[in-house]
Amino acid sequence: MIKKLQRRFIMITMGSLALVVFILLGSINMVNYYEMDRKANGAIKILSENQGEFPKYKKGTAVLNEQKFGFEINPETQFQTRYFIVKVNKDGSIKEMDTQHVAAVTSEDALVYANKILMSGKKSGHEDIYKYAVVDEPYGSMFIFIDYRMQNQEITSFLLISCTVALVTLLLVFILVSIFSKKAINPIIESMEKQKQFITDAGHEIKTPLAIISANADVLEMTSGKNEWITSIRNQTNRLDKLVKNLLMLSKMNEGDIKLVFSDFDLSNAVFEAAFPFEVIAEKQNKKLIMDIQPGLKLYGDEGSIRQLVSTLVDNATKYSNAEKSIKISLSAVKKGAKLEVYNTADNIDKYNIDKLFDRFYRSDASRSRETGGYGIGLSIAKSIVDNHHGRISAVSEDGKSICFTVLI
Repeated sequence: MIKKLQRRFIMITMGSLALVVFILLGSINMVNYYEMDRKANGAIKILSENQGEFPKYKKGTAVLNEQKFGFEINPETQFQTRYFIVKVNKDGSIKEMDTQHVAAVTSEDALVYANKILMSGKKSGHEDIYKYAVVDEPYGSMFIFIDYRMQNQEITSFLLISCTVALVTLLLVFILVSIFSKKAINPIIESMEKQKQFITDAGHEIKTPLAIISANADVLEMTSGKNEWITSIRNQTNRLDKLVKNLLMLSKMNEGDIKLVFSDFDLSNAVFEAAFPFEVIAEKQNKKLIMDIQPGLKLYGDEGSIRQLVSTLVDNATKYSNAEKSIKISLSAVKKGAKLEVYNTADNIDKYNIDKLFDRFYRSDASRSRETGGYGIGLSIAKSIVDNHHGRISAVSEDGKSICFTVLI
């Protein structure tokens, strides 16, 4: 149990941290890419406004469009920025080409690039290692290509470095969390152990006086005859004995102390046999039990606990359903197993707190629960059985007047 809690703690902690790191990493790299792209666009904008040339830098003069386009002009700008220009007339003929600011592109290469962009009809984008923009001019169009190689390398390098740092950080955090997680959850474990020990000790301590009370009731019945007071004593001792047994069983199931024996068995027969005895009980209460069980369904699990699960759900439905109404039990096959549904009508269901039905000792109607003999632990046992079979159990009340328990196993 300790190892299970420790693993869960590590998984939740590392999962949350990984999500935060992923979002942070993605945001930083997106901002980095945006800034690189914004500076390239600023350079293209300045070239478009100056007929394909950078304006001459003069010391002491204001920096052109520095804040607006994110591109700062300095004395080295015209030598650092690698670009070429192709000017095309309206009839498609070449007006002018300028490739003197780039060494890797000849006039023929520049013409090929310009034709590709002209055929695509795009106004901006990327072509190979160049970022381009098409500017409309009175004579036709001006194609501006900026070497985007360094920006691509910087973006890729920053991405790899940030991912490496993030992975190393996650690995170090995982090691630290693994080392210190046991200390972090020790108070929780101690609390759970004390709770478990208390339930176990209290259960064994209560058994002795219960046995004495039951024996005394037998003696009283033999000496003075049967009466309503002795009957009441028997009913309450039986109820308390059942509560203690259920508490001990629930505690063991949650702690994994009960060893379930898994095997293949006929689920359809198990559900039918567990639900059938309640048909007589329902008839006595002027209720109708309807079963729609798909035959031949198999399950790999603990047959005894599954039968107890069905009995618990049907017993709950029988106790709390309205008089002269129907209780419906259905079993059908689904993609990854089987689906069991138990439906019944009831009075004033709090559909907003319906998930609390699986909490220990929770009862939406305490007075009626006392009348029917319930003490709010049966559904907790049902949930533990489903959890031990790696399934899901849920309750739904759409109208507040009926409820349907669904088990997927």
